[in-house]
Amino acid sequence: MSDAINGSVRDGAVTSISGIEAMRGVGAQQAKGFWADAWDRVVARVGAKVALGWISVIAFFAVFAPVIANAHPIVRTNTSNGQWDSPLWTSLTSVDLALLCAGVFALPWIALPKRLASACGVAQRSTRLGLLLLVALQAGATIVVCGAVSAWSRDAESAPWIRSLAGMSHFPLVASLLVGLVLAIVAFVASCGSLSRLSTRSGLILLAAVVSVTASQSRWSDRLVNFDVYDEQEASGAFSMVYTLIPFSPDYGRSDLYVLEPMTKVSDAVPALADRGIGSKTLLLGSDAVGKDVLSQMLWACRLSISIGLLSTGIAVSIGVTLGALMGYFGGWVDLLLYRVVEVFMAIPVLFLLIVAAAVLPRDTYVMMAIIGCVSWTGAARFTRAEFLKLRRQDFVQGAQAAGLPLRSVLFRHMLPNGVTPVLVDASFAVAAAIIAEATLSYLGLGPDGQASWGKLLSSATGTTGTFVWWLAIFPGFAIFFTVLSYNMLGEAMRDAIDPKLRKAAH
Repeated sequence: MSDAINGSVRDGAVTSISGIEAMRGVGAQQAKGFWADAWDRVVARVGAKVALGWISVIAFFAVFAPVIANAHPIVRTNTSNGQWDSPLWTSLTSVDLALLCAGVFALPWIALPKRLASACGVAQRSTRLGLLLLVALQAGATIVVCGAVSAWSRDAESAPWIRSLAGMSHFPLVASLLVGLVLAIVAFVASCGSLSRLSTRSGLILLAAVVSVTASQSRWSDRLVNFDVYDEQEASGAFSMVYTLIPFSPDYGRSDLYVLEPMTKVSDAVPALADRGIGSKTLLLGSDAVGKDVLSQMLWACRLSISIGLLSTGIAVSIGVTLGALMGYFGGWVDLLLYRVVEVFMAIPVLFLLIVAAAVLPRDTYVMMAIIGCVSWTGAARFTRAEFLKLRRQDFVQGAQAAGLPLRSVLFRHMLPNGVTPVLVDASFAVAAAIIAEATLSYLGLGPDGQASWGKLLSSATGTTGTFVWWLAIFPGFAIFFTVLSYNMLGEAMRDAIDPKLRKAAH
């Protein structure tokens, strides 16, 4: 008697397998993991695909805006001797250089072929994402700390010893190396629990240290910017210029180019500039009330919106998850005391706090990130507390406790992966709220100084004369609307994909 009772698809053809083979799992497909299945459900929705596409476009311009929209020429050639240089390259800051390296490296790292990823010990995409996040934090912290040391050493009110050190020629390199070494050690210690190979982790951390230290050391001091010199040199015929796609910077403005409509050629609006280098340029989205190109400001503002949203939300999630885990795990008086702290922070009006902070603190991006992150963590804390209250009596938690694992391991290695799903959904909405908060502050004129912002552009749609400038309202307004809508749509898709009750109700 034949025992071929099941069918299996092999190489496109249906073949029969025996009952014994079926019991052994022959022909069975491997079940997807929870997160892989949830991600497939998210991207299956049209709204989520559109949202991810728009967020990807914003992220692309946030990284590559300095080389897409810049009034510094890519190549400046001396017509008499043929010597050339690149003012655009020398104008890039340490943050610009680090982001460009990250943008070139990140996608190939995430999309590593399966065989190569297995050989590097990072077969799981989640492992590669975790390592990428770690080295990004390491490089970002190195650049921020080096920037703070640079500003401190050049401040006239600083201690005499640091100003004397700043006068040494090798001080930028030595200071950058020390900061990079310390943060590389911190990153290596933090990655010890990773499932990747030691050589892979060490190589990535070393690469991040080299990039961040090189960028910080080469851009230790600020450079003076004078855009008019390029027009004068090109008009005189002494130099020839090659510009990037959009030959304007967000901080480059002229009083004779104010409030020009989209698709206006500079030479048509100001005939006196026809024989200058600027005459052949076109303002694709028009100019604002101080003669600055709108499109370049729109592109550069992507970086501010993305950084404010992601970093402030990252701070909030870190604080909220930590306090929520302690409340949910211990309960009792710990929960009672910490929840009173949560209620106090819930009563703080974030917008009014930001307005007051803008009046008494430096109007800096990092200050705004820190304030938003330090007062908007209550949602993550409450979600984490509720999940940990349910999980703390589960068998796997009691087993981890009985095995003598440290509290950190029990909370963040065993319990957190099982209770983090509501926090991730809330984080998506928190990013949208942070972007709205930044746009509101910039609209009121209290945003970060010297940075392009969608809210700042939107506020100039109605000038001092009361005339409505439609292109200053339409373009930044739609950018804010679509970005916030995208994060909200992505959060709703994640909520529906993760919550089994909503999934069951949908069927």
